[in-house]
Amino acid sequence: MSMDGLLIGRFQPFHLGHLDALRFALSKVENLWLGLGSSNKPQEKDNPFSAEERKEMILSSIDDLMKEKISIYFIPDLDDHVKWVEMIDDAVPQFHIVFSNDPLTGHLYSKRPVQIVSIPFLNRDDLSGTNIRNLIVSDQQWSHLVPEGTKNFLIQNSAKDRLKNI
Repeated sequence: MSMDGLLIGRFQPFHLGHLDALRFALSKVENLWLGLGSSNKPQEKDNPFSAEERKEMILSSIDDLMKEKISIYFIPDLDDHVKWVEMIDDAVPQFHIVFSNDPLTGHLYSKRPVQIVSIPFLNRDDLSGTNIRNLIVSDQQWSHLVPEGTKNFLIQNSAKDRLKNI
């Protein structure tokens, strides 16, 4: 039986810490269901990129071998946590492991027959979406913190203008 896992993130934008987390998850499971959180949120300062755009960033940043093992799902925010977990059950195939460092997610899944595995964070101070968005807006070096695919996406889509105008 193949082991499958779930990892939910916002990926605003997708950076090298996320790429490392995907590699870590794939070292434990055969297939990874990748949930793009807050997929229903309008564009705002903390959520500048749509779910479609984040999907594009991720797919342009991972190799073909990873693409074969990763399926991407859009996960909207719900105010009701219990309903949120039920919605995820409906949206993604069955999984055995939830990769998360979020205490709430851990608590929500603690009553279920799944294993919670925390993700070792890579260089957390630099590799955070908030930090990278701030660097882009303030015209500082940021491209070394993201994979090539994300870098090209952000440049082609004038991320700086968008982040400044939100």
